[in-house]
Parts: sequence; C-alpha cells; structure tokens
Amino acid sequence: MMRLLPRNKFFLLSAGLLLLLFIFILWWFLFVPPSGTTLTKTVFIKKGSPLKRVSEVLEQEGIIRNRHFFVLLTAILGKKTKIKAGEYDLHTQMLPLEVLDVLVKGQAKQHLVTIPEGYTLSQIAQLLEDLNLVEKKGFLQKASSPAFINALGLSELAGPTLEGYLFPNTYHMFREMDPEEVIQMMVHQFKKVFGPDLVRRASELGISEKEAVILASLIEKETSLPEEKPLISAVFHNRLKRNIPLQSDPTVIYGIKNFDGNLTKEHLLRQTPYNTYVAVGLPPTPICNPGKDSLLAAFEPASVSYLFFVSKNDGAHHFSSTWNEHQQAVLKYQSRNHLTKK
Repeated sequence: MMRLLPRNKFFLLSAGLLLLLFIFILWWFLFVPPSGTTLTKTVFIKKGSPLKRVSEVLEQEGIIRNRHFFVLLTAILGKKTKIKAGEYDLHTQMLPLEVLDVLVKGQAKQHLVTIPEGYTLSQIAQLLEDLNLVEKKGFLQKASSPAFINALGLSELAGPTLEGYLFPNTYHMFREMDPEEVIQMMVHQFKKVFGPDLVRRASELGISEKEAVILASLIEKETSLPEEKPLISAVFHNRLKRNIPLQSDPTVIYGIKNFDGNLTKEHLLRQTPYNTYVAVGLPPTPICNPGKDSLLAAFEPASVSYLFFVSKNDGAHHFSSTWNEHQQAVLKYQSRNHLTKK
C-alpha cells in the first residue's frame, strides 16, 4: 500500500499538468490571434458545408489556429448548425469567438449589383449566375413558382412568371443568397415605385395594373431615351384606343424561342401570343422588367396624336400622325427595302 501512494500522486500530478496544459492551449487558442500581422482573407462557405469542412477552410486560410478546437468551441456554444453560407472577408488577427460571431450573424461580403432596365427574367438570372451570386436554374424556378408568386401578393398581376415585376435597380447582394431573397428584394422595390398613386392613375386611364406593366415593358424595349418614353406611350395608347395593332418588334422577338438576332418578315407573320403585328392589343405578359421612367410614361402619355414612329438609326425616333408622314420618314431614315414599321 505504501508503494502505491507515490504512483497515485504521480498520476494526479500528471493529470494536473495535462489539465493545466489543456487550459493554457485553450486560452492560447481563444485569446491569442493566429498571426501577429493583419492579413485579410476572403473565405467562401458553400451552402450545406458541414462544420468540419468550414473549420478546415478557416485553418487553411490562417483565420484560426486549430480546426478541432473550433469545432469543439462551436458545438459547446450550440452554434453548430447556425453558421451561414456566404463569402466573408476575415483577417488573421481575429479571435475564434469573433470569427464565429461573424459567421453566425451572416455578415458576408456585399456585392453591389446593378440590374439594367429592360432586362428579361432570363437575362437577370444569367447575370446573377455570371457573378457567382445565385444559380440561374434555381432563380428561374422560384420566379415561376405559383405558390411563391401568390405569397408575394402578385397572383392576380403576374403571368406564369414574375417577368415585369423584378424592378431594375442597384442592390446589395451576397454569394449563396437564396433566390427567393433576391426576388423579394426586387419585388419590394417594384411595389415601392408602383404605389397607390399609379394604381389610381391606371383606373383613370381605363387600364388594369397588369396592362400598365405590360405597356411599360414595351416602352422600355422601344426606347432608352427618357424624353421619348411619353411619346412612345402616346403612340401605343392611341393605337389601343383605335384597335390598331401595336406592331412592336420587341414583342415579336420575345415570343421567338432562341432568337438569333435577325428579325425577318416570316417572324412578323407568324402567329404567336406575342406577335403584335397580327394580333390587336397588348401581349399576354410583360416582355421585360421596366424601370421607373417607363412605368411613369405608361401612365402619363404625351398629349399628341402620333400613331407611328421609326428609328433614326442614332437611338432616337421620328414620330408621325399619318401614314403618309410615316412613309416619308421611313424613306428618309431607312433603306427602301426596310420593313416599314408602325
């Protein structure tokens, strides 16, 4: 028995030393930055990444000293499933608790993304995918989900997709954002612009809110000049009142699958829901996502009698009230074999 006591003391002493060593290592891990110099690293955490993979990436980038301690720390604090995906700017003098706090709060790197006026739903989806922000397929699926469209309060306005209701603007976005978050931002901005005043104005004009958005999308595609938008709007309003086909090339193009850039006479004669050369009235849905100027122009057409316009080939248009005036403008600005329009 007398010989066992020193051995027990030895074990106790060893255990005490190991405990002190562990406490020291833990203190060193928690309160001593990984580096004496500040180096900023961009760390990308993919959606669905397990904590083990996240900790490995942080260790590889020098943001934490030890991935095993980071996993242990995260588990003890109950944050194991709360780390958010995204792209983060972290630096090598951050402490583990600071790193974990940033990841749990989702304080990801922001990207300023400008959605140009007149972009279609497909173009917006492609742009976001090209910027590595949102997958195109998922974006298009969400933008054509009846349940999601209904949840946004647009089931009575939108067609089978949210085309026309994704407002062109500059947005703060993050990598690995959910498509529905992006769409909600854009629809929210649309609703801010398309407020009660415009709803009342639509009623005064005798058109529905949906028709106003469709008309705005045509105006957006026909001209990029703010001063011309009320004039283009007037032409379309005047034609609608007289039951004259709108004859808008952009609507025809929208109805052509895999359009190659060459609009032909055959296209203009083809029966599609979007061919406003053969059908009277507006197309069934918006053909793009119009900006504020085009939306306002749809409600405030210029007080003119114009029924026709033709491109001057410099971005502007010549407007006419009669067919003869229009034909003279076509001869002046377009070649004789050019298809006369509007």
